[in-house]
Amino acid sequence: MNALPKSVAPPLRLLLGPGPSPVDPRVLDALSRPTLGHLDPAFLAIMDEIRDMLRAVLGTENELTFPMSGTGSAGMETCLVNTLEPGDRVLVGVNGVFGARMAEVARRAGARVSTAEVEWGRPVTADVLREAARGESFKALCVVHAETSTGALTDVAALRPVADELGALLVVDCVTSLGGLPVELDAWGVDAAYSGTQKCLSCPPGLSPVSLSARAQAGLAARKHPVQSWYLDLSLVGSYWGGERAYHHTAPINMLYGLHEALRIALEEGLATRYARHASVARSLAARLEAMGLELLVAPEHRLAPLTSVRVPAGVDEARVRRFLLERHAIEIGGGLGPLKGAIWRIGLMGSGATEANAERVSTALSEALAEQGRSVGSPD
Repeated sequence: MNALPKSVAPPLRLLLGPGPSPVDPRVLDALSRPTLGHLDPAFLAIMDEIRDMLRAVLGTENELTFPMSGTGSAGMETCLVNTLEPGDRVLVGVNGVFGARMAEVARRAGARVSTAEVEWGRPVTADVLREAARGESFKALCVVHAETSTGALTDVAALRPVADELGALLVVDCVTSLGGLPVELDAWGVDAAYSGTQKCLSCPPGLSPVSLSARAQAGLAARKHPVQSWYLDLSLVGSYWGGERAYHHTAPINMLYGLHEALRIALEEGLATRYARHASVARSLAARLEAMGLELLVAPEHRLAPLTSVRVPAGVDEARVRRFLLERHAIEIGGGLGPLKGAIWRIGLMGSGATEANAERVSTALSEALAEQGRSVGSPD
């Protein structure tokens, strides 16, 4: 290296893709506060406040509730490797990339995995799961609440009876729903759930809130085999977050400051008000896109408020559209994944990014991008 690189100076983007979302300025400020030691009494008090606020946002009284050090995929692995042992049978509802990822993680944990396959863009239903189960029993039933790859919402509460029929723990991905849609773990009977900080909480990626029910925690204590991952072993990490304060690993102190502030912002706004804001802005965006003659992937009754998937019109270069938005308007939106690659755009209006102004700005920019390719569309207004 001949010379040191310059200090990082990233361009300012409006993040309206599937995540990360725009980080609230208050969260950015919290990230810059003085770093403490991970066993400093002042930091331990902050940890306790994070746990209390997380329980409120997750709708649970679960004792084993705290953020794991890692992104949402670390939370997925945490819940699966702690609830599953080699040879356990697992049924996974797959209606997108992240359901398929749950199945793959379960296989790598040594579980025998069956899947209930659903058309991408549709929710996982009780009937589909019962048909796939064929009357057999399972250790866990796994579903994605808000499928980020499609924008489809699954009714988790309706799946608890299915889990009971199967004798299964109910494991749920709440990565894109937490903070933008109602999440009620106790009322829904969820046994293990995980999320991420970079979606509707408007915090940078790097932490994954997890929560285990008393039933799941009892199963963890009765395991015959050690948890596959030492780093993600909740019996060890829980001793740090619990009363023992036993050292496990050095916590990401400043990221936890950011999550603390993000949770404060969510509860300060009021969860019901926050969910209504996300829903209102999503309806506005959908109306604008449909006024342009664009087709949405998911039926209205199954759409996520934080994420809207738009079908790419025939003959349009979808990557060129995204590039136009980034270069001309400094707006980032997402493309499709898996079989939907090149077929959809994914627009996220999440957390502090869920505003009427952003719905107007992205739809207007998308109209210009399509016009640049010679496509005549209706006005988004």
